[in-house]
Amino acid sequence: MPQNVTLIATAAMGLEAIVAREVRALGYEDVQVENGRVVFTAPVSAIPRTNLWLRTADRVKLVVGRFKAYSFDELFEKTKALPWETFITEEGEFPVIGKSVKSKLYSVPDCQSIVKKAIVERLKQKYGVASILKESGDDFYRVEVAIHKDEALLTLDTSGSGLHKRGYRVGQGEAPLKETLAAALIQVTNWHPDQPFVDPFCGSGTIAIEAALIGQNIAPGFNREFASENWGFIEQNHWDQAFEEAEDFAQYDQPLTITGSDISHDMIKIAENNAVEAGLGDLVQWKQMQVKDLRPRQENGYLVSNPPYGERMGERPEVEEMYRDLGMIMRDYPSWSTYILTSHEKFELLYGEKATKKRKLFNGFIKTDYYQYFGKHVK
Repeated sequence: MPQNVTLIATAAMGLEAIVAREVRALGYEDVQVENGRVVFTAPVSAIPRTNLWLRTADRVKLVVGRFKAYSFDELFEKTKALPWETFITEEGEFPVIGKSVKSKLYSVPDCQSIVKKAIVERLKQKYGVASILKESGDDFYRVEVAIHKDEALLTLDTSGSGLHKRGYRVGQGEAPLKETLAAALIQVTNWHPDQPFVDPFCGSGTIAIEAALIGQNIAPGFNREFASENWGFIEQNHWDQAFEEAEDFAQYDQPLTITGSDISHDMIKIAENNAVEAGLGDLVQWKQMQVKDLRPRQENGYLVSNPPYGERMGERPEVEEMYRDLGMIMRDYPSWSTYILTSHEKFELLYGEKATKKRKLFNGFIKTDYYQYFGKHVK
């Protein structure tokens, strides 16, 4: 069995540096940041730990091989030369998915089919199987062949469902924010768990719930399962230790002052249910309220929100009014820091102040800016 493996934590555009910081915080130093991914070398035990702890990565993939491939023959032979038997059991099921960008081998179905055949040939040889592999599905491994500029990258997906699926979302609104992006929005701030935290456009509660998980240092993957939990080459004690570590590091007695509010009574109900499902019960205060009624009671707080963008023409005047209201209110609370994600290009004008800092991020396929207003903290 391999002592060390090369892993890839995939990341949404603009979040790579945040994911890299999380990987390093787990103690893995050999980290390279690339477009849309963070590549690192680590012991096999990192597979359970990164799946459990990475808040902002989309998924964790195990690199089986990386090589140049200019022809289908080359793709077949080089794939077959890789040690697939180290990872995939004799009766394991292994569908192959693929993508190809700016490469000679541009037909994705052909690439998938060739990689599949090459792995089958390798496993039949290694396991001494004369006829066909059973692929009974007891063990499941999703193989990906990604070809970019004629370089093929072959990986196994260790996560299964994307890491944004924490297991607590029982309901959502029209345009839910991914949990991974919500966690990133919080991690960009300097918020500490002993400071008040507010999301006045909370929708189904994702930002406030992620803040509570961060505040009590609860591993985001604690409530779900992963594709690699039954893989034979990862010793069971690695999973046991990772879950034990998550339990030991959680700070369930850390008091929090987190509020989520929304104009919609229905969304507040959904947010409450999601918080209960996350095991956070009464940790977050939920209020049905318009943004113009927001009146923070403490100093040095943080407001982090993903308000409506006004993408539909009919909604635009109402959304712009909300941005104006928010700007006028927050001017009365100079010790508060405000962080707003929106695609509305005139946000600063409407809010009435230029942001201290801006960061370009994608919310799904929507290009947005993350406007950051740093408060003047009162000692």
